[in-house]
Amino acid sequence: MTDPLFRKDAYLRQCTTTVTRITEDGALVVAASVFYPQGGGQPGDTGWLDWDGQRLEVANTRKEGATEVALILAEGAPTPPEGAEVTMELDWERRYRHMRVHTALHLLSVVIPLPVSGGAIGAEKGRLDFDMPEAPEDKDALEAQLNALIARDLSVSESWITDEEMEANMDLVKTMSVRPPMGQGRVRLVRIGTEDEQIDLQPCGGTHVRSTAEIGPVTLGKIEKKGKQNRRVSLLLA
Repeated sequence: MTDPLFRKDAYLRQCTTTVTRITEDGALVVAASVFYPQGGGQPGDTGWLDWDGQRLEVANTRKEGATEVALILAEGAPTPPEGAEVTMELDWERRYRHMRVHTALHLLSVVIPLPVSGGAIGAEKGRLDFDMPEAPEDKDALEAQLNALIARDLSVSESWITDEEMEANMDLVKTMSVRPPMGQGRVRLVRIGTEDEQIDLQPCGGTHVRSTAEIGPVTLGKIEKKGKQNRRVSLLLA
């Protein structure tokens, strides 16, 4: 099992850990990870691995089974052996932009309170696909509403509930195609705002900023038709 340090502190950029095993395709499973593994629409982290006086490039990070994280090295990089001590250093600028986009998409689901049929996060922009038969009449008004929420400097925090509590509160789930990360006994909820003045609460395993002001101003891109009842709404970081 990999200790998911990225979930305990999304701002942690470096850690020293050990290689617990090597997969058949050469990925490194590690004992602890500051790198987020691809999932939930958020890309896997990239960065560097310092080992034996060498700096190795990490090209991607993925989940390995239900509880492990595996690092995929750049092509041609030497492979540290099982048991090797390595130091992980995150490509922080890329990750931080993912965090800003991810939190902004949670707010987008607030200003457009419709079921979400898909989504993706990038370093420059992100998008959500909504079950939306007709496009919004006033995109500029939605953009203004979204930026007003961002500017309120709302806190972003987490709490945990059991799998059973999640099953009893599935109305918290906004995504139609992706179930919340269950199966480990508990589910992480991400809250924007406070319990007394809650703006959003939904299950999520990704990384987020601590406050909405860190997102900065965003713009909404073209709203695209992606099916009879689907509309894709993109947002871009300034």
